[in-house]
Amino acid sequence: MDTQVVIIGGGPSGLLLSQLLNRAGVATVILERGTRDHVLSRIRAGILEWGSVEMLREAGVGARMDAEGIPHDGTLITDADMVVHIDFKALTGRRVMVYGQTEVTRDLYAAQDAMGTTIVHGVGDVRILDLDGPQAAVEYTVDGKPHRLTCAYVAGCDGFHGVSRKTIPEARRQEFERVYPFGWLGILSRTPPVADELIYANSPHGFALASMRSESLVRYYVQVPLTDTVDDWPDDRFWAEFRRRIPSEAAARLVTGPSIEKSIAPLRSFVSEPLRWGRLFLVGDAAHIVPPTGAKGLNLAVSDVFYLHGALIDALRGNTAGIDAYSARALARIWKAMRFSWQMTTMLHRFEGEDSFAAQMRRATLAHLAASEAAQRDLAENYVGLPY
Repeated sequence: MDTQVVIIGGGPSGLLLSQLLNRAGVATVILERGTRDHVLSRIRAGILEWGSVEMLREAGVGARMDAEGIPHDGTLITDADMVVHIDFKALTGRRVMVYGQTEVTRDLYAAQDAMGTTIVHGVGDVRILDLDGPQAAVEYTVDGKPHRLTCAYVAGCDGFHGVSRKTIPEARRQEFERVYPFGWLGILSRTPPVADELIYANSPHGFALASMRSESLVRYYVQVPLTDTVDDWPDDRFWAEFRRRIPSEAAARLVTGPSIEKSIAPLRSFVSEPLRWGRLFLVGDAAHIVPPTGAKGLNLAVSDVFYLHGALIDALRGNTAGIDAYSARALARIWKAMRFSWQMTTMLHRFEGEDSFAAQMRRATLAHLAASEAAQRDLAENYVGLPY
């Protein structure tokens, strides 16, 4: 074999899997379609479950996160001026960490470079072969030149549009999807956060989220129709709309400034089963997509890596029980996170064409959350992350 595990996709899930395998003495090669600069330019999630924090520490890449990340003990959920504080620490004994996915990726690249891991960028025309034989093979091109790698296993960490999931025969894949009729317009701005914790705001005008990346860099969102484009939203319009969707007390503290990045992300829930096909294993967005409302996207990818990295190490030593159970174990947690993200999305967003009853149900749900410690604990347990 040329290597033990070929990892397709050089985002955080592929890099983390490689880092953990390498630390256990397993050789890997990472194949990434984009350039490193492109991978590091992608603006993604910023909230880490505590299990993800511990996984990054276990992988030896937690030092900068611990120095620069911001632990959060709770969050605020609002409807107009009704505000409910969910105290994660008091309800579960755990917290979350504000630390951007871009920074996680940067830390993993540095660690992989220090180990001398082979990371090939600019890869195209990927084909995954011989998955039912004694060795798998991956063929690809770089600058138009063909290459071939043989390996024991292939990890598909190449996202929703990658080749890995499509390698599983369509007749053997079962896919579940819900596409939501709106998107999130997000901006980055070098301004102080409007609150010490995140605010998930429902309002008669639609959803808004006040998030952050640091004490001086915010990530704010508003719900928009899928027909909108970034050009429809100059900064002044965004700030005016964001201000009227968050509680008045927070709006009074809002500091505005020029956006340094602006994008619209559609929302969908998606799961593909199974996560294993012979010597191929799907990880992260290659297998599942969640709406960002519950902050589960990156965290679900980390939990997939948790289940898979130990299973691959054992399999290479002759014990295949872990890889045989990988799909079922990972999917059990994926579907629970899918339920939570769907629940948060329906609780906080206005849906086009909805009747007045729907808005009253959202307010009643929040009122119940305000009055019920059991309901708060359920939300907190899911938000900080269910056990692996």
